Amino acid sequence: MISRRKALVGAAALPAGSLALPAHADTNGEVIGAIDRLVALEDIRNLKARRIRAMDEKRWSDYEAMHAEDHISMTYAAGPAVGTRANTARLSATLDGVITVHHAHTPELELLTANTAQGVWAMEDMLFWKEGEADHWLHGFGHYHERYRKGPNGWQFIYRQLTRLHVKRSPGALRFKAQ
Repeated sequence: MISRRKALVGAAALPAGSLALPAHADTNGEVIGAIDRLVALEDIRNLKARRIRAMDEKRWSDYEAMHAEDHISMTYAAGPAVGTRANTARLSATLDGVITVHHAHTPELELLTANTAQGVWAMEDMLFWKEGEADHWLHGFGHYHERYRKGPNGWQFIYRQLTRLHVKRSPGALRFKAQ
């Protein structure tokens, strides 16, 4: 039996009649090898996981480093946040005093070139906070629509739009009304 690693290395390691991993032509017509494509998509999945954890743990310097300087975020009712510093400042202020739990799953990722990609992730978020003495919450469902670029420091986010399909809020909650 052939190991998984040998199967990923190339068709030469596969027995006759086996399926080889196909190469992928990007939007410029350049061919991206199957291994490079799989590695890029896995790197993007890991980037997303690190972003979610950094946001929930309020590690804002780590969060900021995952976004390109020209990043645009379309997640806010107040309009777009342009630039990684503006986005991080707005998000950290929005989530100040809020416990968050985010889940992103079932990604649809597309490698556009060797250094650009886009994706859609199903998301669920739960936010918990106090208004005076009252406990409040928000439970949301939707999708992240994102674009990514690979630079000298690896993959980074360059665009994000959050679309919400359904939101449940605690009765009387004033915060996050526009989301």
